[in-house]
Amino acid sequence: MFESGVKWIVVEVSGDHIKLTMFIGEYSHNLDDKGRMAMLPISQSNSRAFSRLMLAGAMDVEVDKQGRVVLPEYLRQFAGLKKSVVVAGLYNRVEIWDDGKWNVFKSQTEANSNEIAEKMAELGV
Repeated sequence: MFESGVKWIVVEVSGDHIKLTMFIGEYSHNLDDKGRMAMLPISQSNSRAFSRLMLAGAMDVEVDKQGRVVLPEYLRQFAGLKKSVVVAGLYNRVEIWDDGKWNVFKSQTEANSNEIAEKMAELGV
């Protein structure tokens, strides 16, 4: 494992694979009376359930010589993927959405952005 000179970036090299883990931004957070800081609300059952749901179906994929990946059938069915898709980058992973579902999600999220920002602030993010 190599650590770059830039804060928060860790590069892991294994054979011909390079893994980049990145945390970006600056966040104000509160410490508890013992000096601890919560990184994720994993102690909450709904957070654990959500993480379990998202990560249980996740998988690593190999890129073929033409730069393509095969999306497993169970993931295509879960996401309702047909033909037109959107690839959304999320720091160290990507999500692949059906184009229509992405546009609905994006519109709803944009309409609720103030409420979402307030809830994130409550979490210290």
